[in-house]
Amino acid sequence: MKKSTSKFVYDLIIIGSGPAGLTASIYASRYKMRNLVLGKQAGGTIGLAHKVENYPGFVSISGLELMQKMEVQVERLGAEVFYDPAEDIKKTAEGFFQVTTDLGKSYLGKTLILATGTTRRKLGIPGEEEFLGRGVSYCTTCDAPFFKGKTVALVGGSDGAVSGAVHTAEFARKVYLIYRKDKLRAEPIWVEQAIANPRIKTIYNTNVLKIEGDKVVRKVMLDRPHEDSRELTLDGVFIEIGGIPGTSLAKIIKVALNEAGFVKVDQQMRTNVAGIFAAGDLTDFRPTFQQVVTVQAMGAVAAASAYQYLRKEQAPLQRGA
Repeated sequence: MKKSTSKFVYDLIIIGSGPAGLTASIYASRYKMRNLVLGKQAGGTIGLAHKVENYPGFVSISGLELMQKMEVQVERLGAEVFYDPAEDIKKTAEGFFQVTTDLGKSYLGKTLILATGTTRRKLGIPGEEEFLGRGVSYCTTCDAPFFKGKTVALVGGSDGAVSGAVHTAEFARKVYLIYRKDKLRAEPIWVEQAIANPRIKTIYNTNVLKIEGDKVVRKVMLDRPHEDSRELTLDGVFIEIGGIPGTSLAKIIKVALNEAGFVKVDQQMRTNVAGIFAAGDLTDFRPTFQQVVTVQAMGAVAAASAYQYLRKEQAPLQRGA
């Protein structure tokens, strides 16, 4: 991580150091924009993945290592990366965006990209944090292959949960889909596939109260009996109950949100505030297939739009990858 050298106005400040933010920085540097990345740590949600085996170019790599490689590329291209989260944004009299960080540092930017992602909504039950990475996961796409031939539970009833159960059933011997209501709220096609799959057993009107194990997950405790027992023996628990968009900074600077609380953007990743763009999971431009590569594409578009905004011209065509 580089140290700050002098006080000047950046062409672009990127708030968020996950794949969307780091990709935005890579493209901004290629456009010769002086840019700064502010975040908590490299990685975002993907940094939690024990192994990533669907990212082009790598047969198998941990989420953290993948993000560290992106960070190296960002810094080699000349951007600065400070792991000092942004806490406040305001517009100066000169028309710049002043970003103040958790450590009290202040930076000025001509444009901003918000890429603060989402935080996984948690159950908030005993054992959830203790067994994270040791049987507890928030990403079926990332981790389902590691439960081949095993028994797992998937908590939730939305599209993400039900489609995740269908995906996980391609690997696991048995998948318990545990939902607190009496009817799944996913799209009918996902519900049909889940019901038709002999490996998936849906348990309705039930909550998970506790996750237990030793070195890894061994069982969960339920708030009502299933087949005469409140204990469910298994090898892993996937939690898919949605995400909370990181929009606290967006609210400060009056960036418009949709009814669900996500940042509104157009196809160029522009928000309603001139000079502010957004990319990644915190936006309402959210593809059904949410992966690192999809949010990276949004980051690249946001950087091109910021360049166009500053130069009042179309961003140069980026040939190649």
